[in-house]
Amino acid sequence: MLNAFDPRQVLSVTMILFAIIDIVGSIPIIIDLRQRAGHIQSEKAALTALVLMVMFLFVGDEMLKIIGLDIASFAIAGSLVIFIIAMEMILGIQVFKEDDHIPATVSIVPLAFPLIAGAGTMTTLLSLKSQYATINIVVAIMLNTAIVYVVLKNVKLLEQLLGKTGLGVLRKAFGVILLAIAIKLFRSNSGL
Repeated sequence: MLNAFDPRQVLSVTMILFAIIDIVGSIPIIIDLRQRAGHIQSEKAALTALVLMVMFLFVGDEMLKIIGLDIASFAIAGSLVIFIIAMEMILGIQVFKEDDHIPATVSIVPLAFPLIAGAGTMTTLLSLKSQYATINIVVAIMLNTAIVYVVLKNVKLLEQLLGKTGLGVLRKAFGVILLAIAIKLFRSNSGL
């Protein structure tokens, strides 16, 4: 079961990654970066995020083995990170601070990493490996990268359509989804 393509798993993982990447909730940050830098290369940002996520999905296990950790321990740690990110989204607080240094091009840093493929995303990817087939995770990563690309290309239009209130509601809704995911990951990997 963990080696087969399963559209239900793809849908589940796609929704989880969509919530953790939170590209829609990041629209205000992306708009700010675009204003400060002048231009964002959507293709470059999406492709870089895709490569980072897929690489971490495959090499993350080996990195853990080198430092003596198992997937369940990493999944529990990941569930705590996801829990904190969810609380940030729901309560409108900021626990994780981002670097304010903006280089001439923001397509790679801070947009692709750490905004899109950041610590929360990487932790989630390894956590998901304990419950979902790798092929389904890869397909979900590609689907999310496509969504990220579309959002980056149309960020101004989306801002006008959703408005400030709409963006706030989406961010809080995905925060609640992430909170439930964090609790599920914790329970399934801790034996509770």
